[in-house]
Amino acid sequence: MSANEQAHPDDWRVFHAAGGAPDSPPRLPPAPPWRRFRGGPPEQVPPDDHEAGLRRLGRDDDSVQLGPDEIDIVNGALVLRRPLLITGPPGIGKSTLAYLLSRELGLGRVLEWNIVSRTTLRDGLYIHDAMGRAQAIAAWQAGVRHAADPARRDDAGAEQPGDADRAEAAVNTATDATERQLLPRLGDFITLGPLGTALLPYDRPRVLLVDELDKSDIDLPNDLLHVLENGSYDIPELVRAAADAAYVHTSDPSGRALVRGGHVECAEFPVVVITSNGEREFPAAFRRRCIPLEMRAPSRERLLGMVERHLGIRSPGAEEMVDLYVQRVQAGGTHSVDQLLNAVQMTTAGGFQADGDGRKLVEMLLRDLAKGR
Repeated sequence: MSANEQAHPDDWRVFHAAGGAPDSPPRLPPAPPWRRFRGGPPEQVPPDDHEAGLRRLGRDDDSVQLGPDEIDIVNGALVLRRPLLITGPPGIGKSTLAYLLSRELGLGRVLEWNIVSRTTLRDGLYIHDAMGRAQAIAAWQAGVRHAADPARRDDAGAEQPGDADRAEAAVNTATDATERQLLPRLGDFITLGPLGTALLPYDRPRVLLVDELDKSDIDLPNDLLHVLENGSYDIPELVRAAADAAYVHTSDPSGRALVRGGHVECAEFPVVVITSNGEREFPAAFRRRCIPLEMRAPSRERLLGMVERHLGIRSPGAEEMVDLYVQRVQAGGTHSVDQLLNAVQMTTAGGFQADGDGRKLVEMLLRDLAKGR
């Protein structure tokens, strides 16, 4: 438990940007009546992906990641069960916030949905491998025929009288007797996407990162409205199959989930973190359903904290590189924090001379991204 939580036990905030994993996950406040859902049966949240968290956040410590106003906005999204729409320049740490939330609130593995111009809503919900299922059914039919075929052939390979009729009857009988058990199951060819997995009825909310939504087709934000409002969706292939229940694959490694009647509805609305580099505006109807958070360039102290967390150093050389980075950002250039981390990693490597022959490499690592080179 963080010092903040100990000092203010009745604080309405559940997220304090402390950076470390709690001894026991904090209890989230109850959802507003209009954001409560009835999905079931309950699924258990998978464990955290520790390695992914280390890559994004660095080591566990108590360094503050966000300012007080930003922390309040994040907590507002958590209390209201609304998606958090984060804007800001590239490389400022927008997507990292999803991992910070997951680590501090104990919400397990982060589900990532990386958006490109061709991404559709269905890509995020589920994928049906229709071709794979057709091939599996054809192979199953061939296997049943082969197993049930009693045809006897003489030494020359000639079919005995009446073998064809007996084989056909045996195939029909075998199909009727074993179809329900041996026919490839539809659920084996359906894989839920990151959004579809996040909306399963978990006993605690999952964290879903929708990365760079502004790169999507113009229709995707509007297509998301129904799902974000209702916390549910249908899988038409399972609805048409009229099956009571089916096990499908999820976006988690080796994950499986039970879907009843082709309908998926969450029990706890996921913690949705949507990032945007501000390349275009979103429709008002979409923005109404989100809590906006604008992230600005981190201060010098925050940058030093990031360097120390990721690289485990706070040397004079690292401070000089942070100062150079801050000067370039203040001069109006477009830079990302990972450029700084790359530069510090190089300049603190044994034998590297940043003031000598390595100066050109440092200049390249800290180049202005707005210039296209």
